[in-house]
Amino acid sequence: MAPRDPVRFGEQTVSAGERKRVTLPVSTLPDHTPVGMEIEVIHGKRNGPTVFVSAAVHGDEVIGVEIVRRLLRAPQLAALRGTLLVIPIVNSFGFLTRSRYLPDRRDLNRSFPGYSQGSLGARLAHLFLNDVVLRCDFGIDLHSAAVHRTNLPQIRITPGDKAVAAMARDFGAPVILTSTLRPGSLRGEAQERGVPVLLYEAGEGLRFDEMAVRAGVAGILRVLRGADMLPAKGITKARQSPYICQSSKWLRAPAGGLLRTYRAEGELVEEGDVLAAIADPFGDEEHELIAPAPGLLIGRAVLPVVNEGDALFHLATLSPRASEDVVEDLSAQLEADPIFDEDEII
Repeated sequence: MAPRDPVRFGEQTVSAGERKRVTLPVSTLPDHTPVGMEIEVIHGKRNGPTVFVSAAVHGDEVIGVEIVRRLLRAPQLAALRGTLLVIPIVNSFGFLTRSRYLPDRRDLNRSFPGYSQGSLGARLAHLFLNDVVLRCDFGIDLHSAAVHRTNLPQIRITPGDKAVAAMARDFGAPVILTSTLRPGSLRGEAQERGVPVLLYEAGEGLRFDEMAVRAGVAGILRVLRGADMLPAKGITKARQSPYICQSSKWLRAPAGGLLRTYRAEGELVEEGDVLAAIADPFGDEEHELIAPAPGLLIGRAVLPVVNEGDALFHLATLSPRASEDVVEDLSAQLEADPIFDEDEII
């Protein structure tokens, strides 16, 4: 068998069977400090897909960075078929300032496909899309909730996309949701160019969550195994079938005050259940937040000080569990209302 061709990033080359860190120049800070995008390239000796795993497209989503750190230490990667491109931090600017956004307040995940002569966000999006994403067969993009909110580990996929649905089942997160493609998003632009992207949401901005991290690492290894890039040894199967969520609704604070929550993300609730109470600082008035319908809590606010109208609990409606081996069932169950995106729930 002829050896695989090397992978090239500009002047940097990674040979078959080699693991190497490469840097894509991004920009220069005002103090003339260079900023680059660091990529760990694992170029297997044997043929297989080329896949990217990315984190911190939003700079405050540190859970993805920790997932990547642990993934890179997984011993299974020594037997990788194909090529894995791992990017721990896409948005270095936001990561350094602990911000979701870029210095000009643009959201990188609304800046694709980008433009090489545009704003900082447009230039970074253009670089990442063209130098990393479009050279891959598929990708996994890691996210978390925004600051002061937390998400139950969940996979978000495009309705009707059977390839991504199959990867979602392999991943084995507790929840799978449909989420329509947003203009300017990495997932939307990549799919338009023929590169399916699996989106993992878990935990809270600027915080670690051990369950979310472990679920992320295990899920990525399962997806790589499902693509025949890794051997089965040491990769555990998901313990149960995921909950399939067709639609969702954010339940909002009926009044401002101090929030006491009685239920947590991951809990099943029934119509009429008391989820939380909000009281004024004197304790003269108290308002209960009641579940308007049965469902699964897939996200919630964690800050105890709330204003009237703040989003407090993300309640998703459930469909019957998908069968173990028929991806079409999963696709069919997800043809419903889209799940809200993080930027649409303020």
